[in-house]
Amino acid sequence: MVYEGSHQEYDVTVDKDVMLSMRDGTRLATDIYFPSNNGTRSSGEFPVILERTPYNKSMPGQVTKAKYFTRRGYVCVIQDVRGRLASEGEWYPFAKEAPDGYDTVEWLGTQPWCNGKVGTMGDSYAGSDQAALATMNPPHLDTMIVAVGASNYFDSSMRQNGVLEQRFLIYSYRMAVTSHEAEADPALKAEITRIFEKGMPEIVDEFPLIEGSTILSRFPTYEQWAMELQQNGDYTDYWKQRGYAPVEYYDEHADIPTLYLGGWYDSYARNTCESFTRLNSIKKSPQHLLMGPWTHGAYEVTYSGDLEFGQEAHINYNDLKLAWFDHTLKGLRSEVDNWSAVRIFTMGAGEGTVDENRRLKHGGRWRNEAGWPLDSTIPTSFHLRDGGGLTSDEPGFQDHPETSFIFDPLSPVPTIGGGISAGNPIMEPGGYDQRGDPSRFFGSKNGLRLSVRDDVVTFQTPLLEKNVEVTGPIEMHLWASSSAVDTDFTAKVLDVYPPSPDFPEGLDINITDSIIRARYRNGFQRSELMTEDEAYEFVFQLYPTSNVFAKGHRIRLDISSSNWPRFDVNHNTGGSLGIDRTYKTAKQTVHHSADYPSHIVLPIQPS
Repeated sequence: MVYEGSHQEYDVTVDKDVMLSMRDGTRLATDIYFPSNNGTRSSGEFPVILERTPYNKSMPGQVTKAKYFTRRGYVCVIQDVRGRLASEGEWYPFAKEAPDGYDTVEWLGTQPWCNGKVGTMGDSYAGSDQAALATMNPPHLDTMIVAVGASNYFDSSMRQNGVLEQRFLIYSYRMAVTSHEAEADPALKAEITRIFEKGMPEIVDEFPLIEGSTILSRFPTYEQWAMELQQNGDYTDYWKQRGYAPVEYYDEHADIPTLYLGGWYDSYARNTCESFTRLNSIKKSPQHLLMGPWTHGAYEVTYSGDLEFGQEAHINYNDLKLAWFDHTLKGLRSEVDNWSAVRIFTMGAGEGTVDENRRLKHGGRWRNEAGWPLDSTIPTSFHLRDGGGLTSDEPGFQDHPETSFIFDPLSPVPTIGGGISAGNPIMEPGGYDQRGDPSRFFGSKNGLRLSVRDDVVTFQTPLLEKNVEVTGPIEMHLWASSSAVDTDFTAKVLDVYPPSPDFPEGLDINITDSIIRARYRNGFQRSELMTEDEAYEFVFQLYPTSNVFAKGHRIRLDISSSNWPRFDVNHNTGGSLGIDRTYKTAKQTVHHSADYPSHIVLPIQPS
């Protein structure tokens, strides 16, 4: 096939700070980049590409991106969302993104320089605001590239199985630095900037936030949002608004070609896969899923944390988006014509040596698939066994029935990598040897492996006799009891490398994980406290992944009760979320008997 992709043929002129009126009269600042020749706007109609961002439409990277597409025959539009930077109004994250996005798309689609076709793009917040506006089905919306965006912020990303992802509390401080309040008061801006850059460790140590007690009180809607995230643990109407839970409105969602893009070490990995799966099942237009080995937004690097995947993991993001828009907005032949519905990067089976940057050569490869989850999946239960075993054999009556540990919420297990975004300067995403390092990982007290902690219990397979591929969603079935009426349980899957010349003690690499709050074991509509020391089954999803556990490695499952500061620590009291300031130590018991067969269901792929 001969590709007809757009090429650079125009100059660029820009109309800056065009103030578009929304349905309630609030005006949003919008930069519109036009194809031009010799400084004069080109005549004719063009397709439009829109991105709506809270991070400053005029940043150098935004300008470069807009010019890239405009030079290739698109009108490119970058808009500050409501309440941010040059736009009017108050910013309450995601609250108005659906109607504001709809109004913007429809205004653009009816302009004389638009051919009636509007596509959208954007990552993270700018991915989620696309998902929100699409639930209102604007007539001129023709296609989207939703990169690391939401399907439901409640069940993964803001909260996860009932537990708060504290990165969003950190994010509220980050965003306050460029708020309207900060821009209007240089002294306030200097102070919030200093706190965000230098003072966040002290702030995080004092979580949960107390209303009115920090500088965030000078930014009223930012503090209000942080308080509501902490305290709204039940899945109520608060979480079901279009901006937080597009999945609740998928029946109304635009039926248009959409590319969902994400990474295995991204905080939106589950959201990205679920958006594709749900919409692909109910819409007629082509839906595509692209999942790489990346952390949040890091598509053009070849590593995640301390794992190196090789040059094959790299993509040119603008070129990929251009191929998509050429195909969907211009009807040109492009590489998209040959895309399968699903393209994923399967990690692992690399050399296992260290590279020049001291990263592990974990390796991996791209592959094309017809759908997600993969049709070839063999769901396989691996049972927790007496003595720390993890096998496909069910436990017998002769096994020791349980393993216990003490969980002290004032001494939580530190976060070392994982699917994190917006955690800077406190947390780093990606894959790492699960070994403490106070110079790298906040909350880490020493250089010991996490597995030596008394509050981390491990279960692992024998040495693998052949490569084992795990690709797809993962489900944990944990039977556990506690001396507390409420607590948390975590599950983490690791790729255990054997000792080698480069790594004499071997490596414990985190692949995926999750957490569940006990009060939500029976559903998220309302909390239900436990009876002390009674065994319950906790069923919850870990983030999806794709990894080959190489011959000679082990698959390991770590169970604990905290992963801090990524998740808020359960105080074990059953008190009000985000308000209770008391703590209680709890005895946790993991059951693995014939009556209480704890197991993890791994999506094994045939060899």
